[in-house]
Amino acid sequence: MKIGILADWLGLGFEGNILKSAEMGADGVQLYAVEGELAPENMDAAARRKASRFVRDTGLVISAICGDLGGGGFAFPADNAAKIARTKEIVDLALDLGCNIVTTHIGVVPADPGHERFRVIADALSELGAYAESRGAVFAIETGPEKSEDLLRMLRTVGSRGIGVNLDPGNLVMCHNESPVVSVGNLKDFIVHTHAKDGRLLRHCDMDIIYGMVPAPEGFDENEYCVELPLGEGDVHFETYLPALKAAGFDGFLTIERECGEDPQKDIGLAIDFLRALL
Repeated sequence: MKIGILADWLGLGFEGNILKSAEMGADGVQLYAVEGELAPENMDAAARRKASRFVRDTGLVISAICGDLGGGGFAFPADNAAKIARTKEIVDLALDLGCNIVTTHIGVVPADPGHERFRVIADALSELGAYAESRGAVFAIETGPEKSEDLLRMLRTVGSRGIGVNLDPGNLVMCHNESPVVSVGNLKDFIVHTHAKDGRLLRHCDMDIIYGMVPAPEGFDENEYCVELPLGEGDVHFETYLPALKAAGFDGFLTIERECGEDPQKDIGLAIDFLRALL
């Protein structure tokens, strides 16, 4: 397995993030390409070639492109035509940058496949999966909003080789207190990329609120329900999680995502050391 960094959390701009990631000893980077300097409309063909070459010249590879459009993922039918079109643009950008994996949240998959939202998300994934497969890419769903068994049901329903999983064990722990070993067991046939994140569930919350399926009540504070922690300080238990990934045949990226904390750059450096020691 290889170690990556979700480079935008370094906060140094595209070239600065790449140079710092190489300096820190990463093998690759995941890049955010929804808005800002790497958004598709801001990257003509020459800019895409230049960016790809810059990453390659540092000795890194692009592990994945983050194409998370927010706004509840693909759960709201009125938004989906525009979101699907935008996601296809991001898939095209990723391929031009030399990467064939685009990750995102899709909304909360209901446990009941008869739920209307299940059908809405499945329809969007069917179209995106067909497009990704036709282009030799994979649209990877980030875990967390639903339990892995519910996501597996969606994956089997859609049945597309263009749809995979970006396994984030920290999200599953923080949202459901789900053992990452169980998550790997359920999703092993679909995992194409992972986030290295740790955390702890403080008390259970409705995921429809956390992920924007319904409006949050007045005074709602997500921090009362879960906490993200540096690697090794939460409930992911990497000493059992990483062997489970290996046993499942995964040999891709463990991409460090540190979304909070007083010094994310320091925490990312410590995370690299932590993972190297275990690997």
